[in-house]
Amino acid sequence: MSFAVERLQAGDIVRFRAMNALFGAVFEDPESYAAAPPSDAYVETLLRKDGVFALVAVAQGEIIGALVAYELAKFEQARNEIYIYDLAVSETHRRRGVAAALIQRLREIAAERGAWVLYVQADYGDEPAIALYTKLGRREDVMHFDIDPAK
Repeated sequence: MSFAVERLQAGDIVRFRAMNALFGAVFEDPESYAAAPPSDAYVETLLRKDGVFALVAVAQGEIIGALVAYELAKFEQARNEIYIYDLAVSETHRRRGVAAALIQRLREIAAERGAWVLYVQADYGDEPAIALYTKLGRREDVMHFDIDPAK
């Protein structure tokens, strides 16, 4: 199977929406990704941000995988790191190197930008993701907490 990894740019609204649809389907959470879609203007602003990375794997015009990451400036030293927020591959295209190719492209971008590290979280029990991330990097056991904003 042949596919290309591409970074979404300003103007890629249709592909952005296809990427979000893929995330909703793969994560079995269409409500989060489709219930209140961002406006075209919001998408344009987001895709123009230098530190926002939306990568898609495309085969025969179809988005078969996607990755979204954010660059974070650090305070303890003059350096940045990149956080992989979402990564998904359509069920019919898994175990074919799509996720690894998306991460590899992000690694190249990170090197170009002088990033200190890339990092990603995995859910307990998501053995395929844990196996992939273990193969590509170092595992750190941490806890994740969601804190609601003040109201």
